[in-house]
Amino acid sequence: MNNPVYWAVLIGMTVLLMEQGLPVRSQRDSQSDNKVMDNITVRQGETVFLRCEQGDVVTRTAWLNRSSILYAGEDKWSVDPRVSLVTLNQEEYTIKIENLDMADEGQYVCAVQTNSQPRTTSVNILVQVPPKIINLSREIVVNEGSNVTLMCQASGKPQPSVSWRLLSPSGDLVSDDEFLEIPSISRRRAGSYQCAAVNDIDSDVQNVDLTVNYAPAVTDGRDVGVTLGQMGVLECEADAVPEADFEWYKDERRIFNDFDGMEIVNTGSLSKLTFFNVSDADYGNYTCIAVNKLGSSNTSFLLYVVIEPTSSTLLQGPRAVQDGSGGAMGVHSHNSVLFIMFVSFLLRF
Repeated sequence: MNNPVYWAVLIGMTVLLMEQGLPVRSQRDSQSDNKVMDNITVRQGETVFLRCEQGDVVTRTAWLNRSSILYAGEDKWSVDPRVSLVTLNQEEYTIKIENLDMADEGQYVCAVQTNSQPRTTSVNILVQVPPKIINLSREIVVNEGSNVTLMCQASGKPQPSVSWRLLSPSGDLVSDDEFLEIPSISRRRAGSYQCAAVNDIDSDVQNVDLTVNYAPAVTDGRDVGVTLGQMGVLECEADAVPEADFEWYKDERRIFNDFDGMEIVNTGSLSKLTFFNVSDADYGNYTCIAVNKLGSSNTSFLLYVVIEPTSSTLLQGPRAVQDGSGGAMGVHSHNSVLFIMFVSFLLRF
């Protein structure tokens, strides 16, 4: 029969019987000659050529993918534009499949009908797929002490291995599993975590930023001495996430920006209280408080007077300046010493 529909049905039955392991016979009941080729391994996106040797006098040929017909002779039955006929002559029957994907994996059969008997050639196509991270934890913000789980799931063939690495600050490998468990996280474990999915084909790498919030910790205050009428600066530094807000107090009274000749400038973790023209009223105790949503911390400062050296203090030496004593007091102390020495001398007689 030359009916192509009949030929297609016959090929389908041939393949079905072959897959079931039953002997396949032609219309003349002669046993078929089946050949199994080596597997063809390709990467996703590549092109494969499927070649079938003809030989003898061939009356009908066809390429099939499982139970669907790709080509019957020169007639294309597949609607897939990636499949095309390359060669059809007495020596070979070759088709091309472009841009292979996982759905193309499986058995392909070339069915040939000769004058004597049907013959089939089968080959398995194995498609290798590079890794692709398909499910990844998003950017995470947690409070210090919380339990954290990072997830990274990947697809690919062969199945990729997944690992986690803390990029900053350490760069150490922290897990070789798709789940990374961090119990009671500390601020030292904050940073950028990298998930790497790797197989024999390629790798896929993506990062997750992990932020750990914690209450402010203020460094100890440093007392500052300033000469009357000069400029003075008190600096308050706080380590906190999120960044702290700063409040300044003199004794129990809160200080606001541009108040009584003072200026408050906050830059990140540092707050500066500047006195442009220090007066007697400015000397005293100051408190800096750093606050965020997790808590607060404070430190105290002393703004004290420093007396500029005068001609009399210079004659008395540096001790008088450091003690803050004036010239008159220095002279009085000197005269007292002389008087005691004179009295002691008189008592000897």
